[in-house]
Amino acid sequence: MEKRLFGTDGIRGVAGERPLDPATVHAFGLALGEDAARASARPQIVIGSDTRESGRWIAEMAAGGMTAAGARVRFAGVVTTPGVAYLTRTGPFAAGVMISASHNPYRDNGIKVFGHDGFKLPDSEERAIERRIFELLERAPTPHSNLLGVDETLDGAYLEFLASTVPAGFAGMRVALDCGNGSAYRLAPALFERLGAEVIAIGASPDGRNINHGCGSLYVEKLSQTVTRHRTDFGVAFDGDADRAIFVSASGRTIDGDGVLLACARALKSAGKLHGGIVVSTVMSNLGLELALEREGIRMVRTPVGDKYVLEEMVRTGAALGGEQSGHVIFREFATTGDGILTALRLFEIARQSGVGLDELTRDLQVFPQKLVNVPVRERRDLAETPSVAAEIRRAEDFLAGAGRVLVRFSGTEPLARVMVEGEDAESVERLSASIAEAIRKELGA
Repeated sequence: MEKRLFGTDGIRGVAGERPLDPATVHAFGLALGEDAARASARPQIVIGSDTRESGRWIAEMAAGGMTAAGARVRFAGVVTTPGVAYLTRTGPFAAGVMISASHNPYRDNGIKVFGHDGFKLPDSEERAIERRIFELLERAPTPHSNLLGVDETLDGAYLEFLASTVPAGFAGMRVALDCGNGSAYRLAPALFERLGAEVIAIGASPDGRNINHGCGSLYVEKLSQTVTRHRTDFGVAFDGDADRAIFVSASGRTIDGDGVLLACARALKSAGKLHGGIVVSTVMSNLGLELALEREGIRMVRTPVGDKYVLEEMVRTGAALGGEQSGHVIFREFATTGDGILTALRLFEIARQSGVGLDELTRDLQVFPQKLVNVPVRERRDLAETPSVAAEIRRAEDFLAGAGRVLVRFSGTEPLARVMVEGEDAESVERLSASIAEAIRKELGA
């Protein structure tokens, strides 16, 4: 059965509108509280949020449902998504909830859920919670909130953990941080300063509405300018909930998750820690990464888009490293989810130990031209059963003849069809992606 509320990264929508209206959020809290109570008489649940103006009321409305189910709620305030995952798996919590829409604009928000093991809930459990939410909504209950005070010990515990992973510190290093006016705005600068680095921070003045607005991991132009103007050693941009990171080298060049995976895979292999010689990534990773890893004797395994699916494959294969081109990178030695701040610590540590910069670490990554087109759609339909779209996809695949890739999928978080074409020639990639996108637009366009 297809899920109706949970996408690839939790529940997401416009704050105040279904499924993020007060009644549904309260029903979610009640359903999760009941689910957690099956394992404990009075379970504890931790909630965190990013900096969106809607985060507090969504957290308090969900908490109202949780307490009605007999759960005790502790609020971490503004914290990162991986911070909630860490707190859930290391604390007395039956579940953890993060209120965030990641890289989306401030009007959107979302609910991400972690089990006590720090993993995102399996699809089967999400479906069970969904069924209970709809049962509760049929009764038309009166939603009520639970006012929450911030437990300031929680994000401090996460900071201590992050600092402990870099015992040598970063004394003498100069870094530029773009915090995206999101979850990392306090934590990331404080951490790097504690580790001895000189920090130039931008995107660190959230007002509830400027999260991801012209800053952060989707907009690295300001970070690149900051890096070159201040001559920093490295630059890193986080998204709204800091579970992903995009980097800028000292020369101002952007390095995405593919470059991070290559640099980290080499380092782990050299240290004898790349279990099975495997790196897990998604169907979106560039063909150039696969070929570069192959030259190093490392096999890349692809999964559907979503760090949840990357992690599932990592657990299945025992892989130590996995991630997405978008900047989600998972280090199984340390975490159960993508963590932008942790990724920055690992990458900067590798660069310092190697005595080189990010340009040198990723110089031989030949990036094949890749075009991604997002097409707003009014409905989801099996594209293989949509003749005009299927014909354009076949035509593109025949043209590339194995020297490239075509990927067409629906977004798990937005009403979009995503068209990706990759090949050796940029002009052909542009033309083929535009043709497929136009066919989708005619058939399914919003």
